[in-house]
Amino acid sequence: MDKDHSNDNPSQETREKKLQSKLDDLGSQVENLAAKTAESIKRAADKALASRNTVLTIRVTDDCNRKLNMLVDAGLFKSRSESAAFLIEQGIRSQDVLFSKIISKLDKIDKIKEELKTIVSEEISQTKKSG
Repeated sequence: MDKDHSNDNPSQETREKKLQSKLDDLGSQVENLAAKTAESIKRAADKALASRNTVLTIRVTDDCNRKLNMLVDAGLFKSRSESAAFLIEQGIRSQDVLFSKIISKLDKIDKIKEELKTIVSEEISQTKKSG
């Protein structure tokens, strides 16, 4: 009456194979996601970099330099300059609210400067007439 229970309860080897298969599938999905993400970043970077026309010389920390090099080594950018330009662009975009506030204040400052110029011009004109 010995019944073979191998059909009822999978062997350790079968469970390990199934687990390895699931891990392989997961690894493949992660790899595909990473490739798609890298391609998406590359497309965004190419678009952002297409209109670059100003040369800017900057100093960065060693850590920043290593990270810029990582982006180049990963194949996302052709140079550190491109990777830095992309990151600067993204940083500025992420601070859109701040830049809107700055623009508003600068507009007010420009208006006040124009008012001051008008006041000074009128004073100078008055001085010339009375003198």
